[in-house]
Amino acid sequence: MNVMLTILLAVQMISAVAMIGLILVQHGKGADMGAAFGSGGSGSLFGASGSANFLSRTTAVLASIFFASTLALAYFGTPRVAVSSGSVLENAALTVPSSAASAPVSAAPGAAQIPAK
Repeated sequence: MNVMLTILLAVQMISAVAMIGLILVQHGKGADMGAAFGSGGSGSLFGASGSANFLSRTTAVLASIFFASTLALAYFGTPRVAVSSGSVLENAALTVPSSAASAPVSAAPGAAQIPAK
């Protein structure tokens, strides 16, 4: 179990760092206007529109891997309690101490006491 948690944590950290790098490499929507008017930034390794598609798809894949590993870590990281048979109300009736059930209710300290008629 510890090996699986370690592998999931490593996958989550690698996907997070790769996702941060890809997000920082991508250009915003405002940069397309500069490329349309002859800016030198339009030439890239993947082509004018291919880089945005490749980077955005890779970012989406890494985001889904990060999300899935986060859910898996949350699922495997929570402790499990053994489920007992019976209803919740039966278990609650067994846990009430008998002294608390039979003791009379007293007023809070400092509260005004009203005599009974």
